[in-house]
Amino acid sequence: MLRGLWSCKNRGMDEDERHARDELATLEALLQAMDRRDEVFRVVDDSETVDEAIRRVGQLMGIGAVSSRAVIDLQVRRFTGGQRRAMASRAGELRSMLLDAR
Repeated sequence: MLRGLWSCKNRGMDEDERHARDELATLEALLQAMDRRDEVFRVVDDSETVDEAIRRVGQLMGIGAVSSRAVIDLQVRRFTGGQRRAMASRAGELRSMLLDAR
């Protein structure tokens, strides 16, 4: 019985860690896209469809489909200094949390 409870607890922690890693990957992709905005906008502008833009942004930045979609869906208001700092801060928190979990 205890083994089953331990297994559930570990699964919950694994799920939390996976979620944190996914969020961190997305934030890092968004921050990278902000830094490379001219390249990203050029690729998007040259694409015929949203799916093509997602694929090409992923290739440009070396990121997966989920992060590529997040970049494509990024609202212009997120490019403000305050929003970028907030994203960078959250990414730092997640990195620290994941390092502490090891």
